[in-house]
Amino acid sequence: MNSTLLDHYITIRNSHIGFVCASGALFAARGLGVLAGAAWPMEAWVRRLSVAVDVLLLTAGLTLWTLLGLNPAREHWLGAKLVLLLFYIVLGSLALKRAPTRRHKALFFMLALALFGFMVTIALKHNPAGLLAS
Repeated sequence: MNSTLLDHYITIRNSHIGFVCASGALFAARGLGVLAGAAWPMEAWVRRLSVAVDVLLLTAGLTLWTLLGLNPAREHWLGAKLVLLLFYIVLGSLALKRAPTRRHKALFFMLALALFGFMVTIALKHNPAGLLAS
């Protein structure tokens, strides 16, 4: 990599990490708000903000994927993270609005947060076993 490309890599990587933090924090705040019975977590501007942060997160991730020439079939940690992302989206949807009861919402919220944290450990270790890797 030349220095210009490396400069872009660092900026994109740091942006991706920042969007991961922002996305997780926003989901956690919205989930706590839903469990508290507040209306704000489902207001249009909050949902739009959440979508915007997640689109930026995915864009930065896809840019890194392309820039580094990653292949989820070859880089098993990336493949695992992408599969778990689908489960996280489903759990998050159940936690915020689709689960029938507050108790179910709380369960799905805790599962989504745990899965989010596990996905972070996969990314940090570049290992599909994440924090379970030796």
